Amino acid sequence: MPMQAQEIEELIRASFPDAEITVEGNDGVHMAAMVVDASFKGKNRVQQQRAVYAALKGKMDGPNGDLHALALTTKAPD
Repeated sequence: MPMQAQEIEELIRASFPDAEITVEGNDGVHMAAMVVDASFKGKNRVQQQRAVYAALKGKMDGPNGDLHALALTTKAPD
């Protein structure tokens, strides 16, 4: 079953409660998200994105995952 933007935001918010999170996309399969969180300070982009993917709790795992593609942008606040 495809995931909706609200569900993706809720999963990310559970791990990053103070983050600025924007999730876009309306087909439930190919989505885009921006996550801005202070915990990303000092981490490289790969480390930041791995943390967000971990927050998705396996929803992107393999061909049977609920979420096929997520264009992810992460950064620490300015």
